[in-house]
Amino acid sequence: MECVNETLVSEFVFLGFSSLAGLQRLLFAAFLLVYLFTLGTNAIIISTIVLDRALHTPMYFFLTVLSCFETCYTFVIIPKMLIDLLAQKKTISFLGCAMQMFSFLFLGCSHSFLLAAMGYDRYVAICDPLRYTVLMGHGVCGGLVAAACACGFTVAQIITSLVFHLPFHSSNQLHHFFCDISPVLKVASYHTHFSQIVIIMLCALVLIIPLLLILVSYIRIISAILQFPSTVGRYKAFSTCASHLIIVIVHYGCASFIYLRLKSNYSSSQDALISVSYTILTPLFNPMIYSLRNKEFKSALQRVVGRTICLS
Repeated sequence: MECVNETLVSEFVFLGFSSLAGLQRLLFAAFLLVYLFTLGTNAIIISTIVLDRALHTPMYFFLTVLSCFETCYTFVIIPKMLIDLLAQKKTISFLGCAMQMFSFLFLGCSHSFLLAAMGYDRYVAICDPLRYTVLMGHGVCGGLVAAACACGFTVAQIITSLVFHLPFHSSNQLHHFFCDISPVLKVASYHTHFSQIVIIMLCALVLIIPLLLILVSYIRIISAILQFPSTVGRYKAFSTCASHLIIVIVHYGCASFIYLRLKSNYSSSQDALISVSYTILTPLFNPMIYSLRNKEFKSALQRVVGRTICLS
């Protein structure tokens, strides 16, 4: 509490797009269109899965939760960023910054653990299909999502507390467009190596543990698929995993680049560019990769649209 009492900074100023002053209205229009499209596609995915009983399976349950996470994840960052692109003074209060960081970390960490749960789902579906409905029952699926949220909440609470109990005396200018860990740490008056090591270790655990679980799942999946006698069967099995693998590569690639580095390796321009990709572009592509190219989902969407038209 002593550090909180020493805090003199009452607000932070975002400088993420200050070097692109002449393009900010264009960026606003582009990001707004992307954001609206992301919200629309996620709304279509969630409503289709809820309304069509054929999609009431564990895989689509996890996809619904993933879409909810990504909708909330973008809501935490993009609306504020859009307002700042048109505002003269791009500020956020000290408490608002802490709340934004906590929400962002909670959803991002939960997202990582949810991807591991989705990898386990694919493992059971391919390697033990006869017991799939038993092993992936409603209780198990709900428990995996609850565990992902609990892990995300715990990590977000610890990191946010460590960061915002530091003293902020001098600069309040964040070279970023939202309250991420590295930009906020950079403007702290000082911080101990212990707090920095704890933050890096927590980020590493959030990334490495789910990634190792996914790798173990896919090693077993690939070994099982290679034993399939039919080429068509192998292709279908691989196709059910391809979308998940693409999202895993993009998510963990960007997150590892941002969070598994010491402060001395911090580059604000690089990080802002990478952050745009995983806060704006990745949530846009994930629905298209996972659902809108899926034949089963497109058939369900046609049925839902057909029933809606008939009812109207």
